[in-house]
Parts: sequence; C-alpha cells; structure tokens
Amino acid sequence: MPIFALLGLAVGSFLNVCIDRLPQNKSIVFPPSHCEACQHKLAAKDLVPVFSYLRLRGRCRYCQATVPRRLVWVELATAVIFALLCRHYGLSPELGVMIFYACLFIIIFVIDLEQGLILNKVIYPTMVVALLLALYPWPWFNESMGMRVAYSALGGGIGFVIFLLIAIVSRGGMGWGDVKLAALIGLATGFPQVILAVIMGAILGGIVAVALMIAKKRKRREAIPFGPFLAVAAMVTLLWGSNILSWYMGLMQ
Repeated sequence: MPIFALLGLAVGSFLNVCIDRLPQNKSIVFPPSHCEACQHKLAAKDLVPVFSYLRLRGRCRYCQATVPRRLVWVELATAVIFALLCRHYGLSPELGVMIFYACLFIIIFVIDLEQGLILNKVIYPTMVVALLLALYPWPWFNESMGMRVAYSALGGGIGFVIFLLIAIVSRGGMGWGDVKLAALIGLATGFPQVILAVIMGAILGGIVAVALMIAKKRKRREAIPFGPFLAVAAMVTLLWGSNILSWYMGLMQ
C-alpha cells in the first residue's frame, strides 16, 4: 500500500499537468514542466511531489512566483485514493480500472471546479473506454457479456436523457458538459447504478449549494459547477453502488 501511495503522488503530479494544459489545448507531453510565470524549465529537484513545494515554501525557485496550492492537494488526494483502492481491491484487474476512473474523475473534478469546463477531449474518448470495459466481468457487472454491454449502454442513455431534460427545462441552468458527463458515468456504472449516481450527485450538489448560501459565499441565483458532485458520486457508485442498492432494496422489503 505505501508503494501505491508513492505512485499516487507521482501520478497526481501528472494529473496536475493535464489539469493545467488540457483546457488550454496544450500538449501534456511537450514542452517539459516549467514555471508558468518565468517559463524556466524545472529541474528534477523541483518536481518531487509535495516535498518540492514544501521545501520551496510554495514559490518558484527561479522567480519566486507563487505556486498554486492545488498542485499539492491533487498530489496528496491521488496518493490517498491510490492507497485506499489498493487496500480495497488488492493487486487485481479491478484495481487498474478503478485507478483509471479515479484519475479521470479527479481531472474532471478540478477542471470544472476551477474553470467551469467539462472537456469533450476528455469525455468522448473515455466513453469508448467505459463501453469496452463493460466486456470484462467486473463485480459491478455480474452478468453475461452481452448483458453487461447492454446495461452499460442503457446506463449511458439514461444518464444522458435525464440531464438533457434538466438542461432543456433549466434553460442554461445545467451545462451541456454535465449532460455528456452524465452519459459517461452511466456507461461506467451501468444500469441501475446510474440512477444512484445521479441522485447522489444531486443531493451532494444541493447540500453544498445550501451551505454556501447560508455562509453567504454565493448568491441565490449564482450557479455552481455540478461536475465535481457528479464525479464524486460516480466514484462512490463504482465502489459501493451494488451494496448501497442491495441495502436499499432490503429496506424496501
């Protein structure tokens, strides 16, 4: 597990590159990591996750420009998530898939939170990946291969239609990026778990919106990004969706 935590720190550093560059239509490979303020290429000693930030007290070694704290939080969060996923799944194919989805939803979470964007270049390719992953008998798709693909496609369709209707009715209150993200989440979680993800995302978003209004951090009609709540709900559903639904059905009986 400590090894996966260290791996998470390194991957988190790369996720920060994706978060910074993808909205700007920049390559995530070239040019090498550099300071955005002075454009100086960063040395290896400047790129040690978390520790370089702490040692330099959150500033660029070359121009003393402030380095965003978000870089550290993403690295730490990725490390913790990797360690927890390793503990939960062990060394298994499921671990690899959950790490993929965790990285995906971290990128979506932060970009939408900071810039209010859900990028097509992130959503569309991963839709294809999510549908292909349904071919494998994952614990959350305990059916035949044909049924797994059907449930995945049905989940994607349900997520898309629900949020499409919300976007139309709200007249701009819901972004089209959220509609596409809901479709992706449906493909990943399948049916009926997609319904749980949608409800959970709505509840999380509502709680945070009310809390912000009470704290007077936002005005009543000021929109908040919904993608982060959907991303969190998607990960919770992938991890425990089947158990939550089984528990709920038990209560209903």
